[in-house]
Amino acid sequence: MSELITADLVDLDLAADTKEAAARSLAERMLALGRVTDLDGFLADVAAREARMPTGLDGGIGIPHCRSAHVTEPTLAFGRSAAGIDFGAADGPADLIFLIAAPAGADDDHLTILSSLARQLMRQEFTDALRAAGSAGTAAALIRGEEAPAVVEEVPQEVFRIVAVTSCPTGIAHTYMAAEALTQAAEAAGVELAVETQGSAGFTRLDPKVITAADGVILAHDVEVRDKDRFAGKPTVDVGVKAGVNRPAELIAEVRELAAANPAAPTVVAPMDNGADADDSYATRLRKWLMTGVSYMVPFVAAGGLLIALAFAIGGYQIDKAPSVAEHFAWTESASWAALFFQTGGAAFGFLVPVLAGYIAYGMADRPGLVPGFVGGAIALTVDAGFLGGLIAGLLAGGTVMAVQRLDVPAVLRGIMPVVVIPLLSSAVVGFLMFLVVGKPVASLQKALTDWLGGLSGANAVGLGVILGLMMCFDLGGPLNKCAYAFAVGGLTDPNGGSLKVMAAVMAAGMVPPLAMALATTLRGSLFTPAERENGKAAWVLGASFITEGAIPFAAADPLRVIPSAMAGGAVTGALSMTFDCTLRAPHGGAFVIPLIGAPFLYLVAIAAGTAVSAASVILLKSARRPEPVAA
Repeated sequence: MSELITADLVDLDLAADTKEAAARSLAERMLALGRVTDLDGFLADVAAREARMPTGLDGGIGIPHCRSAHVTEPTLAFGRSAAGIDFGAADGPADLIFLIAAPAGADDDHLTILSSLARQLMRQEFTDALRAAGSAGTAAALIRGEEAPAVVEEVPQEVFRIVAVTSCPTGIAHTYMAAEALTQAAEAAGVELAVETQGSAGFTRLDPKVITAADGVILAHDVEVRDKDRFAGKPTVDVGVKAGVNRPAELIAEVRELAAANPAAPTVVAPMDNGADADDSYATRLRKWLMTGVSYMVPFVAAGGLLIALAFAIGGYQIDKAPSVAEHFAWTESASWAALFFQTGGAAFGFLVPVLAGYIAYGMADRPGLVPGFVGGAIALTVDAGFLGGLIAGLLAGGTVMAVQRLDVPAVLRGIMPVVVIPLLSSAVVGFLMFLVVGKPVASLQKALTDWLGGLSGANAVGLGVILGLMMCFDLGGPLNKCAYAFAVGGLTDPNGGSLKVMAAVMAAGMVPPLAMALATTLRGSLFTPAERENGKAAWVLGASFITEGAIPFAAADPLRVIPSAMAGGAVTGALSMTFDCTLRAPHGGAFVIPLIGAPFLYLVAIAAGTAVSAASVILLKSARRPEPVAA
């Protein structure tokens, strides 16, 4: 590769008076050296980039830049203007103009060179040296880093931790310049700063421990920040990327003021996720991938399930035989409204398996995993592989994308990898595997499971009810709870007597923990703190609404007594629900689905029995504690 800049690409007496003329003058030098093949085509790409956002920076700097198919290799041309040229900066015209040209398929090494220059531009010593350079050779050497001026180190003043993300549409200059500007401002302010640059060269994800320890967040971006949920709960300043370049000190001051006024609430982390990092075991990562899919699926389940429950309540179970509301709908007939709710809920349910598979793949491979994941999930439905097929399709899609991303592809293909190559190859591979390799065996396994559920009776049914009840109450809305819930919902895709019993047992057991804590605080309030007694009042409503998480405040304060008690009650409720042959067609719990329950009175008896067992257990365990010493 030729040098990024040579003396022939430097004009210390740039005579242009407009940014277009400046770009043309510098581009002609690139053309003369064979770095640009089509002058007008290249300038059109520069103008298109400039039209999206001006490239002038405070401090007298202009950085017109673009990726272009008319560029043969990464190149930088530099011009110094005595009169100054307007590039749209707030503080006036620029006298230092850098024209950055990158090939359409520039690799990571090239982009690293360009990002290094972008960082240098934010150093006062560097720009002063360029203004004082007496020859083109000296200026070129400065830009190449051969004569870079020394940097004066700043002494930190105090410890305040910030994490930042910078990104711009092209990911070449502003991304890295904003990162460098924020870094310098943080050093001057005595602030600890960790920056994630989401540029064209890819990005290295911030360590989760660093994010957890941060006091505030700065997002300087013109494109969507990837995995933004990582920063939830932190005081956040969200601005465009140019604000990160032009006023970094103000942004740091803003996030400090925001943190002082509204300190971040402590992040509640599940025990199995505490301290998780890139070195997690495969089992831990697998759990996270599966939970990602389930978490995105749950809103579809809630929306579709409640609509179906409402339809059954209005129109009865025969509403599933109603004709399409697109062909027949009577505004004054309740049956038409029931059919509308049922068919809309059914449409939402149709997305469950594709969404599950798509977001499992997303959890593994980020956005490139979505297309093959959704495709694999849709195929799972086509071959009747159900939820098990969706789980496998998501894992196959994510694994395929991760494998394709490791391939060493030609530079000319890298620009189309995310939008063409990866979706094409991964979807083809997943389609082949799901249709011809794993689809039919998984469909047979799904059918066998469905038939087994349909034939459940006696001790088998009771045992399954106990297991599901324990799972629902162990982590109070966590992974095991969601696994039991997903298992029950999966059975509704091909409902039979057994799967409807499973759905009822899961919903009943999930109501027990908050109801038990509410009952215990009512019966023996002296065993609980004032805050717990207040939470107990809310737990009545939460339990009646099937919000198992209503018991979390009690479990967090006293896990060794609350969690075993909740599990005991859940096991009793699950077993009794199965013994009583209770059924439920709606994938949701709570008092409002009682009309849809088969054997509703016995269903309530099962919930009441489990609630009583849990409440009695937690009261007994708390009463057995050694009393606190009383002051004389």
